[in-house]
Amino acid sequence: MTPPDTASLPYRKGVGAVLLNLQGKVFVARRNDVSGDHWQMPQGGIDKGEKPRQAVLRELAEEIGTERCEIIAKSAGWVCYDLPDDLLGKAWKGRYRGQKQRWFVLRFTGEDRDIDLEASGHAEFSDWKWVDIEELTELIVPFKRKAYESIVAEFRHLALPRGGSKGQRPAP
Repeated sequence: MTPPDTASLPYRKGVGAVLLNLQGKVFVARRNDVSGDHWQMPQGGIDKGEKPRQAVLRELAEEIGTERCEIIAKSAGWVCYDLPDDLLGKAWKGRYRGQKQRWFVLRFTGEDRDIDLEASGHAEFSDWKWVDIEELTELIVPFKRKAYESIVAEFRHLALPRGGSKGQRPAP
């Protein structure tokens, strides 16, 4: 696919989840289909007739096997990223140039054992962990880095232990 062709392609509408635990750490997972040590937050497309709020909850249930969370914020606007040349024409059957995503911050209300990467029967991730929000941009595949920088800038103030400011212990 040549560059003029990609410019005419639309963005795929999607959602992303900044899932925070009680310590203010962010959930990330390692994709099965990407080489290297790259991690990402749960994200995916919006189905026809689905609202972004519904889509993010569905994606969490499908990708990490839990609905134990509550939405606490959403991005002010849509965050876009373009696919690199080697994925153009391959990802999403070549119909899109990248994604346009609405991001949500959710507080995880469960326990680590409530996360099940294989719950859907077709795991997208091979491993997961909780990380500091400031680590996100170094963990993601390079072509999504600017999008993640935007997400971190907008939501870092929410990545705090529940009941306190950064560095304090969470309230019981």
